[in-house]
Amino acid sequence: MQRVCFLLKVRADRLAEYRERHAAVWPEMLRALSESGWRNYSLFLREDGLLVGYLETEDFTAARAAMEATDVNARWQAEMAGFFESLDGARPDEAMRPLTEVFHLD
Repeated sequence: MQRVCFLLKVRADRLAEYRERHAAVWPEMLRALSESGWRNYSLFLREDGLLVGYLETEDFTAARAAMEATDVNARWQAEMAGFFESLDGARPDEAMRPLTEVFHLD
């Protein structure tokens, strides 16, 4: 099982709305994530907008590709793009760059 952690930055003026959106993620999006192999997926948001994402999956490349193939992901990413800083034209899911794991206590 791969453990994946990534960082993004939520715009300070959209923090409250970002939290609201994630309190009511579309059921279709939740289903697509599960069916695409995303497990134990969590998002943590610091008050300055730093977003830390964590998930577990058998194959992160395959899990991302499976999500990319869904219509719901395209719609979700389009709606979420305006919440983030420094995407440089990429969708939020394209801007996720996994961090290198340097330690894990099992």
